[in-house]
Amino acid sequence: MAKRRIEALGPLRGKRVLVRVDFNVPLREGAGGAMTVGDDHRLLMSLPTIRRLRDAGARVLLGSHLGRPSGGKVEPEFSMKPVAERLSTLLGAPVRFVADLVGAEAQAAAAALQDGEVLLLENLRFDKGEKKGAEEFGRALAALAEVYVNDAFGVSHRGDASVTVPPRLLPAAAGDLVATELERLAPLRDGSAPRPYVVVMGGGKLADKIPVLEALVPKVDAVLIGGGMSYTFLKAKGEEIGRSRHEPELLDTARKIMERAGDKLALPIDHVVATSPDDPTGYAVVERLPQDRMALDVGPRTIADYCRRLTGARTVFWNGPLGVFEKKPFNLGTDYVASFLGYSGGIHTVVGGGDSAAAARELGIDERMGWVSTGGGASLEFVQGEALPGIEALPDA
Repeated sequence: MAKRRIEALGPLRGKRVLVRVDFNVPLREGAGGAMTVGDDHRLLMSLPTIRRLRDAGARVLLGSHLGRPSGGKVEPEFSMKPVAERLSTLLGAPVRFVADLVGAEAQAAAAALQDGEVLLLENLRFDKGEKKGAEEFGRALAALAEVYVNDAFGVSHRGDASVTVPPRLLPAAAGDLVATELERLAPLRDGSAPRPYVVVMGGGKLADKIPVLEALVPKVDAVLIGGGMSYTFLKAKGEEIGRSRHEPELLDTARKIMERAGDKLALPIDHVVATSPDDPTGYAVVERLPQDRMALDVGPRTIADYCRRLTGARTVFWNGPLGVFEKKPFNLGTDYVASFLGYSGGIHTVVGGGDSAAAARELGIDERMGWVSTGGGASLEFVQGEALPGIEALPDA
């Protein structure tokens, strides 16, 4: 899976380089009502590639989407301008911003760039061609530059125009972040990761995790299930799950996965229950779920059991929280298991982006993990063996 990297592109001084980054960050209202970046983690992860290109004398054009503007419409609340301002601070150098994508204004701004300068285009999803993977839009983006770099692993599982078309038209390479993602995730994908190899899988929907479970069960030594998806499994076993959310249409699928996994697959043995995530009425720790309550986190016996099963593991792939971690007190299962992984020496933990990455950062243990992926859906699809369009479009090393 090794892809051509920036150093293979030759001298870049004076060349316009289009870099697809993932700056889909939360915005919040700051002083005076101005929008500011609420979490700059994704910007920080892009800095090595941007700095490398600037140091090489490249003229850097950055493109990203932000949020979900409807139908390719220009919606000011999703503008990239606050991102440009924050990136300028982090980079310690001016980052120009143009409220255009491929029109005359963007073309003029790209042409005016000097060696080492950086320009951020407006939200790529303000053009409906981006999400549709439109050839015309992709060609117009490519026309702004002479070289293309993909440093947006988090969107490389999509067929968006900005990740699939320019690498077919320009000399292209993987940025430092994308190259590192591939290196760190490849052993989980091909089964060469040091063993024992354990998967901790959570999240709300089993439907989202079926392909990765089916792909990984034969390759790993244990699969520890938590979150809302675990109650589809428990229901499939014939256990009472009260008002816990589950997916009735997937009961047969859950049974087949359990049959295939055998003793490898572990499910919660006790639960934290309440009336709802927003109403802790009836909060309790139970082994048998009452009919009038829903499970919102794993209980202490499950935490202890999972930590015991993780003891001695050499590789762990963690994707998805074990409870409704964003709502206290239903964060404890996720927090305890994550902390165990972060502070246990000898375990190389790869965090599969999304909510898991957010939980690790919130706990301040992200730097204690072996790798925290920037792509939730992308990391899942890659690990399960799927071809990612944005990665497939890049030349091999």
